Amino acid sequence: MTHYHAVVWLDHHEAKIFQFNSAEAEAAHVLPAKPHVHLHHHHGGDTDGRAKPDMNFYRNIAKALAPAGEILICGPSQAKLELAKFLEQHEPAIHKRVAGVETVDHPSDPQIVAHARTYFRSADRMKSQIA
Repeated sequence: MTHYHAVVWLDHHEAKIFQFNSAEAEAAHVLPAKPHVHLHHHHGGDTDGRAKPDMNFYRNIAKALAPAGEILICGPSQAKLELAKFLEQHEPAIHKRVAGVETVDHPSDPQIVAHARTYFRSADRMKSQIA
């Protein structure tokens, strides 16, 4: 079953994807192929202390988001921004459907869906005022 709206909450360890309408939500869970490792920058080192983005992780998230009409990306870390950049560069058709990117800490699954429903209700109200 597909729904028009979707929200993805992610960090570098997992992605929780919910496609939903006002009455129900369908969940999917995507994990990276290998665990995320926090690197440390050492003085005089030749790296910036950041791990490279896991392109397969973001590709699998994009696959799960493909049926959605509007998408909200949220999460506590840089992963949400890396996903948005990945979609812009590699999946422009999906990127066009991203309605927003927001910083959200570590909510429960029901809180993620409730936040997204509120977000899209507010966005829909703003669109109707502009039209």
